Amino acid sequence: MAAVVPYIANLLQPDCNSPVRVNNGGISLFKTGVGSSSSSLWDLMGNAMVTTQYVRLTPDMQSKQGAVWNRVPCYLRDWEMQVHFKIHGQGKKNLNGDGFAIWYTKDRMQPGPVFGSKDHFLGLGVFVDTYPNEEKQQEHVFPYISAMVNNGSLTYDHDRDGRPTELGGCTATVRNLNHDTFLVIRYVKRRLTIMIDIDGKHEWRDCIDMPGVHLPRGYFFGTSSVTGDLSDNHDIISLKLYQLTVERSPEEEKRDKEVFLPIVDNLKLPGVEAPLEPMSSLALFLIVFFSLVALVFAIVIGVIVYNKWQEQSRKRFY
Repeated sequence: MAAVVPYIANLLQPDCNSPVRVNNGGISLFKTGVGSSSSSLWDLMGNAMVTTQYVRLTPDMQSKQGAVWNRVPCYLRDWEMQVHFKIHGQGKKNLNGDGFAIWYTKDRMQPGPVFGSKDHFLGLGVFVDTYPNEEKQQEHVFPYISAMVNNGSLTYDHDRDGRPTELGGCTATVRNLNHDTFLVIRYVKRRLTIMIDIDGKHEWRDCIDMPGVHLPRGYFFGTSSVTGDLSDNHDIISLKLYQLTVERSPEEEKRDKEVFLPIVDNLKLPGVEAPLEPMSSLALFLIVFFSLVALVFAIVIGVIVYNKWQEQSRKRFY
């Protein structure tokens, strides 16, 4: 059973190297610690703006893009990120967009096409997608929450709402609600779990559960959003990061050794083939040797058959 130790409370003290003990209610909302000053531990990007109640990644206006990124890399082994957010706007159903993303990645503060951040990222992306881009797809009902682990080689297919590379997901009605909405990302013993509390009942509901997820330490947390022709207010009320203390057996310690590239065990994605392992020198030698033996054997058999055919031909002439 994992013991939850409050490690960072929202965006006020996100220093992963200095544990902060707070009560279960956390610390108050954004008042300090976000901005462009040298003392800030979080950076704003694009159209993101800070109020005393929230950070607004994008306003309910077309063609806006914003993000907030932590300046301090996080070296926790097991952790949990709780996100308190609100999505609201004037657009009617399916006439709003596009959603926002929560990141744990190697690179930070790099704008791009994936919910306002760069594609081909290294790390984890969790996407709260409020608009279906793919026409005639009936697999998902939107808004939809999904996750993706990228080693830098994969592209997020925005036209297909990320389906080719998603680890899993769930439908989540999160827009224009009168109660609080929460999302939690838990990473324990190489297992990624995402749960949501969006019904106003203060109960967590399972969304994604994926074992065999390997995430390096020392990456950055951030969140970003983008609007296009459709728009919404995307507000982050708080981000709370907790260190999770768990016991590991010697076998688990060996299995959970440090990794340097994000990867998911036994995951086969459409159009993505695992690279072939290079042959050893012995294997290559044996292949060449037996190929030559087979070739010589075929030549000998061919000569024998040819000689017999010639003998039979001579006999027919005498």
